[in-house]
Amino acid sequence: MPTEPLPADTLPALFGAVRRGSAAPFLLDRDGGVIATYGDAAGRSARLANALAERGVRSGDRVAMQVQKSPAALMLYLACVRAGVVLLPMNTGYTSAEVEYLVADADPALLLDDAGLASLESAAAACSDHFDDSTPSPDDLAAILYTSGTTGRPKGAMLSHRNLASNCATLHRLWGFGPGDVLLHVLPVFHTHGLFVATNCSIAGGTPMVFLPTFDVGDVVAALPRCTVMMGVPTHYTRLLADPRFDADACARMRLFISGSAPLLATVHQQFAERTGRAILERYGMTETSMLTSNPLEGERRAGTVGFALPDVQVRVVGDDGERLPTGGTGGIEVRGPNVFSGYWRRPELAASEFTADGFFRTGDVGMFDTDGYLHIVGRSKDLIISGGLNVYPKEIEQVLDGLDGVLESAVVGIPDADFGEAVVAVVVAREGARLDPAAVRAQARLQLAGFKVPKQVHVASALPRNAMGKVEKAALRRTYAQEVSS
Repeated sequence: MPTEPLPADTLPALFGAVRRGSAAPFLLDRDGGVIATYGDAAGRSARLANALAERGVRSGDRVAMQVQKSPAALMLYLACVRAGVVLLPMNTGYTSAEVEYLVADADPALLLDDAGLASLESAAAACSDHFDDSTPSPDDLAAILYTSGTTGRPKGAMLSHRNLASNCATLHRLWGFGPGDVLLHVLPVFHTHGLFVATNCSIAGGTPMVFLPTFDVGDVVAALPRCTVMMGVPTHYTRLLADPRFDADACARMRLFISGSAPLLATVHQQFAERTGRAILERYGMTETSMLTSNPLEGERRAGTVGFALPDVQVRVVGDDGERLPTGGTGGIEVRGPNVFSGYWRRPELAASEFTADGFFRTGDVGMFDTDGYLHIVGRSKDLIISGGLNVYPKEIEQVLDGLDGVLESAVVGIPDADFGEAVVAVVVAREGARLDPAAVRAQARLQLAGFKVPKQVHVASALPRNAMGKVEKAALRRTYAQEVSS
């Protein structure tokens, strides 16, 4: 356990281990080889920060990156923190059209792809390895993460230094991070879970990460004996359970497995415990709030729940009238705390719809508290699909499908999937006289959508089911096509 509380106001204060630099390992490969020490990180991030300055990037500017997971990407993150630059990470699966929209909206001072990052690193090699870190205020922006909305228009969640640093300090303490920990990092670094929650907890304590470029079962099993903590999504755990090499001996040194970004099936929780003798700790978070609840480190990690509100975070369940519901009541989940974002970039009009008058953020999730205070998430009022731990918004896909030749209208739903949690499935109706080929529809959609958003299956129907008000009955579609996906 940490011996003293971590600073919780800004990321530069939290990242003292990088500022100080040392020979302590920072990034390791799967076999335990040192990729970089904290001293390396200090020098490399300083040179990158100086290179950003030479390109005219100033404190408060935005830098967008769409790069593969690599040590260089992480060094760029550290450089932005040290320079007071607002980082805009983008999913590597985004198409050029999606990137163009985000860049036009965020107006970054610099956009880096893999070649651009390599060029920046080449320039940084000639720069000084000394940099005077910025001193941002807690409410200054640290990052903007885009999340698509129910309207199909991506929105940039503005995350401050206080949002990210306070959440890290809380999780570091709550999850028992200490000097002997080694994090197994298997997540992408373009969203909150992988870039902020995972890396920040390690960096804040000056401890190492086994930094794997992707999730590969063989690499994970090989790395586990050198690690103590793993953060993953449910898909990771189902794939580990499908491999006979993964057993209690393989994770003998592991003290904690954490799952998030999508619901973990209670059956997976049980099978994991039976196989390893360890209970997965499930927590609940989102782009706009980072983490907001967690099952306990000590005590019952109750399957099918996401635990309790974090310290200093208030979570409530309300009815349609906005009033707090009693225990057992099912309603909308709302949250308030230092972890909650301030709003969406250049979208002030959303404040009234996304926040309550007393400052709670409406998550769009539906849940209930049981008699012991554990939070259960029972649905998503915003129609969000979570596939493989990644957010997919049906409206965004429907807008693309509706624009294809021969498509009259479409509906997109999430169907339970053993591997990805949910599979994206589309139902399309052809215009009069047109013939639609499902494979061709998927191929055309892939030209405009990131791969994880492309429907796994496309079904052609004569009409979409609607209720008396004309609204598409997506529940009926889920029932109709669930068996077809699983068969």
